[in-house]
Amino acid sequence: MKTIRIETLFARVLVAGFVVLILSLPVSAASARSGDLHVIKDCSGKTGDPGSFCVVTSSNLPEIVVGSKVFYFQSPIPSTGLQDSNIVLDAGDGNRAVGRCTLDLVTRAALCTFSKGTGTFIGFHARIDGSKGTDATNYHWDGTYHFRR
Repeated sequence: MKTIRIETLFARVLVAGFVVLILSLPVSAASARSGDLHVIKDCSGKTGDPGSFCVVTSSNLPEIVVGSKVFYFQSPIPSTGLQDSNIVLDAGDGNRAVGRCTLDLVTRAALCTFSKGTGTFIGFHARIDGSKGTDATNYHWDGTYHFRR
């Protein structure tokens, strides 16, 4: 009799624990954020020299604040028609994302990816298509992002 009651109690506790685990899964999944990314940069300060940068003038992602700088660390290679560079998105106060951009020097089309970060960019990943804006200094980033915490 006691064995049956203990087994029944154990089974109920086990089932209750399983239900709690299942119900908590959507909460964990909800903590991961993702969405579309839209950024406009002023690249009038980007000379092509290592360390030159663009300044963010508009962003739909709160972590990428207006005034953030995007630094480029490799120079363009005219013979290839490309600039393929490591980049750092610096939003200040130790909030940085690390990535890579490949820019077609003729069409100004680019592909940029981010895969690491510090501060508010911990767990940040993005895939971005770059395109020229309305004038020679404006540049658009449009893509998707997600955070893995």
